[in-house]
Amino acid sequence: MALLQSFAISFPISHYSHQPYSLPGLAFGGVHTSMRSSFNGQSLFLSHSSLPRQTQTRRMPRLSIMMIKPTIQFIQGTDEQTTPDVRLTKSRDGTNGMAIFKFDQPSVFDSSSEVGDITGFYMIDEEGVLQSVDVNAKFVNGKPAGIEAKYVMRTPREWDRFMRFMERYANANGLSFVKK
Repeated sequence: MALLQSFAISFPISHYSHQPYSLPGLAFGGVHTSMRSSFNGQSLFLSHSSLPRQTQTRRMPRLSIMMIKPTIQFIQGTDEQTTPDVRLTKSRDGTNGMAIFKFDQPSVFDSSSEVGDITGFYMIDEEGVLQSVDVNAKFVNGKPAGIEAKYVMRTPREWDRFMRFMERYANANGLSFVKK
């Protein structure tokens, strides 16, 4: 199934609906009653190809997905090594929410003098980057002691995207959810 999904992304069947298109082991546009494709109502069947040999040997582009370890950064390119405490709030109607991250003695303070200043709060995973500029540092006796970062979600879609990041981040860092 994954092969068919990645193939469908690379080559939409709708472009080839006027005539059959074949690859070694796969043919699109023919009729077979035991298996139907969900791609634009086109039929899908597996058979030996009848196209000329030069068409069969052509290299097809492949869809590759890189798995990125979910990470948090305050300076782009520098991963935060300290695991935060995270508090989530959500409105009663579920349309918006906020995540508050608290880092005690974050590693960014060790590397900020070499790498640069804190530019924001970046949550990075294979889907992309979630970011916020609501970052506050806490100082004790003139020395940095912690960071509090807030990420606001204004729609259910943003909430769902954040929760997917948090699930990946929690799995990668051995965190668990505790409901209070």
